[in-house]
Amino acid sequence: MMTTTYKFILVALVACSVILSACNSKPKTQQSAEKSGEEWIQLFNGKDINDWQVKFKGEVLGENYKNTFRVEDGLLRVSYENWEEWNGKFGHLFYKDEFSHYRLRVEYRFIGEQAKNGPGWAFRNNGLMIHGQSAESMELDQDFPSSIEVQLLGGVTGQGERSTMNLCTPGTNVILNGELWEQHCTDSKSKTQFDDEWVSVEVEVHGGEVIRHFVNGEEVLSYEKPQLDPRDQYFEKLLPADGNEIISGGTISIQAESHGTDFRKIELLILEE
Repeated sequence: MMTTTYKFILVALVACSVILSACNSKPKTQQSAEKSGEEWIQLFNGKDINDWQVKFKGEVLGENYKNTFRVEDGLLRVSYENWEEWNGKFGHLFYKDEFSHYRLRVEYRFIGEQAKNGPGWAFRNNGLMIHGQSAESMELDQDFPSSIEVQLLGGVTGQGERSTMNLCTPGTNVILNGELWEQHCTDSKSKTQFDDEWVSVEVEVHGGEVIRHFVNGEEVLSYEKPQLDPRDQYFEKLLPADGNEIISGGTISIQAESHGTDFRKIELLILEE
C-alpha cells in the first residue's frame, strides 16, 4: 500500500516526464534554431517593399519606373510586363539599412522572356549589390551603384554552361589570389542553374576583409579587400576623408537589368566583427 508521500513523488515524476516529452516533441528545425541562437533579419517581409528605396537611371530617387519592382503572390518581383522595350534604364532596389559583417541568404529564379532589345549579356541576369554606395548619393544618370556585385545568372537547357554567383566590380576592385584584381567580371566555379528553377545562394561578408560566395551550400568563390577603384569616375566623390580605399560596409540592393526575376527570400544574419 502506497504512502501519501510516495504517491506525491510518483505524480511529480510523471508530470516532469510529460513536460520533457512535450519539449522534445518540437520540430527538429525549431530545436536547431533555438540551439543556434541565430536571429535572421527578413529584409523582404513577403508583403511589400516599404523598407526599400528604388533608383532608376534617369529617374529621381523613389520613382518605381513602370512599377518594375513589385510584390505579387508573396514574391518580390522584377517585372517587365509594362515595358514596350528596353530603354537603358537600369534599376536598383536598396534596402534601408547598411551592413558590414553578415551572411546574406537569397532564393531567386528567372522568369519569362527578356525585355525586347535588352542587352545580350543581361539575359537571365540580376545581382546582389553589396558594400554599395547609398541610393541618395547616386547621380541621376548613373547606371550602377559603386559596389561589389554578386552576379546572379541563369542558363537554358541545351544552351551550354553558365555559372552563377560570379563577381563583378562596378567602381571597385578586390584582391584575388593575393593580387589586385581589376578585371570587371570573374566567373565562379558553380554549376549552371537551368531554366526557371529556384536557386539558394549565400554571401558571407567580413567587412573589408574576406567575402565568400555559396550556391546551394557549396563555396564557389572567395576574395579579399574590397576597395574603391581609382579609375572610376566617382572615385573622388566616394573616397572618405581619411583616404582609405577599402570598403568595409555599405548598402545592399538588387537589380533590374531587363530580365524578370523573382525573389522569395532575402534574409541577413549579423556576424561578429
